[in-house]
Amino acid sequence: MKENHDDKTKQNTESSNFQELSIEEQQALLEKYDPESNTRSIGGNLKYLIYIGLLAFSLFQLYTAIFGQFPAQIQRTVHLGFGLLFVFLLFPARKKLSKTKIPFYDFILGAGAIFVGSYWVINYERLVQSLGSLGTLDFIVGLIAIILVLEAARRAVGLPITIIAALFLLYAYLGEYFPAFMAHRGQSLDNIVNLMFFSTDGILGTPLAVSSTYIFAFLLFGAFLVKTGVGQYFNDLSVAVAGKLIGGPAKVAIFSSALQGTISGSSVANVVTSGAYTIPMMKSLGYKKEFAGAVEASSSTGGQLMPPIMGAAAFLMVEFIGRGVTYWDIAKAAAIPALLYFTGIWIMTHFEAKRLGLRGLTDEQMPDRKEIFKKIYLILPIFLIIILMMVGVPVIHSALYGILACIVVGWINKDTRLGPKEIMDALVDGARTALSVVAATACAGIIVGVVVKTGLGLSLATSLVKLAGGSIILTLFFVMIASLILGMGAPTTANYVITSTIAAPAIIALLAPDTAQNAIPIVVLLSAHFFVFYFGIVADITPPVALAAFAASGISGGDPIKTGIQSSKLAIAAFIIPYMIVFSPTLLMIDTTLWQVLWVTFTAIIGMLAISAGMIGYWYRKVNPVERLFAILAGLLLIYPEGYSDMAGLALFGILLAIQLATREKDNKKVVTL
Repeated sequence: MKENHDDKTKQNTESSNFQELSIEEQQALLEKYDPESNTRSIGGNLKYLIYIGLLAFSLFQLYTAIFGQFPAQIQRTVHLGFGLLFVFLLFPARKKLSKTKIPFYDFILGAGAIFVGSYWVINYERLVQSLGSLGTLDFIVGLIAIILVLEAARRAVGLPITIIAALFLLYAYLGEYFPAFMAHRGQSLDNIVNLMFFSTDGILGTPLAVSSTYIFAFLLFGAFLVKTGVGQYFNDLSVAVAGKLIGGPAKVAIFSSALQGTISGSSVANVVTSGAYTIPMMKSLGYKKEFAGAVEASSSTGGQLMPPIMGAAAFLMVEFIGRGVTYWDIAKAAAIPALLYFTGIWIMTHFEAKRLGLRGLTDEQMPDRKEIFKKIYLILPIFLIIILMMVGVPVIHSALYGILACIVVGWINKDTRLGPKEIMDALVDGARTALSVVAATACAGIIVGVVVKTGLGLSLATSLVKLAGGSIILTLFFVMIASLILGMGAPTTANYVITSTIAAPAIIALLAPDTAQNAIPIVVLLSAHFFVFYFGIVADITPPVALAAFAASGISGGDPIKTGIQSSKLAIAAFIIPYMIVFSPTLLMIDTTLWQVLWVTFTAIIGMLAISAGMIGYWYRKVNPVERLFAILAGLLLIYPEGYSDMAGLALFGILLAIQLATREKDNKKVVTL
């Protein structure tokens, strides 16, 4: 698409300043596109009661993190009770309802949450000894728990996950009426209720277990980081590092979103937090609305793929894979794929900026770098956690040390100092952030419970492999489509639980057929789980749902669908990397050598450079259609992990590079050199 350079120069001159979105505008966008942010603002005495209740929630979690957990059923139901109670008090039943008053029925639902949350505490001995034999009251309480979880998930997470969970419950009950490859004998209502609330395989299963331990601890850590001002500091640091580069504002968005991803658990929240600053900056320097929104959406979505947090999915992955895999194994395995993802976006935005002749920020627009780098100590708690986990400190203890580090680091500067009030506020903010995670993981537990009880995962896996005729490429393609569909509209934690439960078994069945569960190679398990995790996450930028792209378009003023298409184009790495992981597990840094890791990473980055040039249509000069085709081919050859393909890709890449360098002067006269 040809751009008029004179118009761009004029636009840059007229828009030398950019206007950041206000807090109110950010909140409005979050409420529109992110169910997790659609909360009430309560005043009066009730406000203080809710504050005290959320503080108690955090203190309970801190107590068990420090002194040890209660029995699983008690730990998880108390966690669930707290979460459900405050979801009903803070999340309205519909967006259009009052945000300042709590209707009577939500108090009733809140009372039900307290009852459900305390039921195991009161009846623990009896329920443990009953061996799954339910009385009438037990059945009623379990049924209420299921209904409350579904409603809480609908309010705090969104309708898609609620519909999926409800359909799975119907499948558990009506299994005998389904097609042969999915059919099972069906479960009675008693069995379903027993599975869901009176065992540790349903609502009280692994997802909620992880929420009540690791995830909550890290959400508190994130809240303390925010209190020290690290969120804004990420933006400032990104501008200081990348602001003056070619197309600086876009690179600021990428760098900032990658940093924000280390503490954020939501693509949409990441878009609004950093995009409120970066998107207006990109537009002011000449980027089109859709491209500016796409850069932020694709970068923010990639934040969920960034270790060490990975949108809290890393903790779930440890539990789901098991087999002695540690949290550090997951974080290490995610490092190179995340690097390739952001490298791909960085290269594509660089070529787009060169194509359009866009400059970086001027000296007047740049902040004082010296002052910014003086505050680099603000990110020390993040490095501390990484180091602690590297040396084998338990994950939950690492989070606690990280919280203490935030308090210590905050005292270095009086502007970031955390006194008793700020510490309590951080505890309350952490608990508030956890509410949607509690609802999501409890609801995801319903899905997991049904899959485990009915054997659906294995049935779907076998059917998918048969449909693909045993072809690995076709199987991966079908799993990709399934993961994209299942991931639409779901937050990171629920997203991973659903895709890993339903879609991942197909890859495992293909790569390790007829292998006992406890004998499946770790590298196969990791490859399968990372594959579905990546595609579940990029559903946030893949039309038609594309929540992150829609949120970005709300800031940029661009067309949401066009922004989503552009986002998917920029994030092309996310559609390639999962295949690389399956074909070359070297990327996960498991059972490999340093040389192999370096070589695969090098060829993958060169491949991304070639693909980016082909996709954007610019390198050292404009790339004609034939060159674009060969550039993409060279990139795919380099990315495919095989010796001959690497050599062929490098040869083709070298020829294209030589042609570009030899002819770059012919159409660079119209391009501003920066």
